[in-house]
Amino acid sequence: MVNAIVLMKAEPRKITAVMDKIVVLKHVSEVYSVSGRYDLVAVLRAPTNDAIAEVVTDHLVSIDGLLSSETLLAFRASSKYDLEQMFDLD
Repeated sequence: MVNAIVLMKAEPRKITAVMDKIVVLKHVSEVYSVSGRYDLVAVLRAPTNDAIAEVVTDHLVSIDGLLSSETLLAFRASSKYDLEQMFDLD
C-alpha cells in the first residue's frame, strides 16, 4: 500500500467546499482543515503510486478553489493501529 500526505492551499472562502470535493475522491481517507502555512491536509492510501498520481494530477487539479498542493509520499508507516486492516483496498 502507498500512503501519501497532500498539503494544500485554498481560497479562504472556499475551504469547506474544497474539503467536501476532496473527501469523496477514491483513495482519500481523511481531509483536515489546519492552521499554519497550508489550509488543508489530505491523507491518501492506495495500492500503487499510479493510483496516488491519478488522484493528485487528474482530480485535485480540477477542484475549483484549490490554489496549490504539495504531495509527500510516505516511505514507511508506523501506527498503533493495523493500517492494512483498516484500509483494506482489495
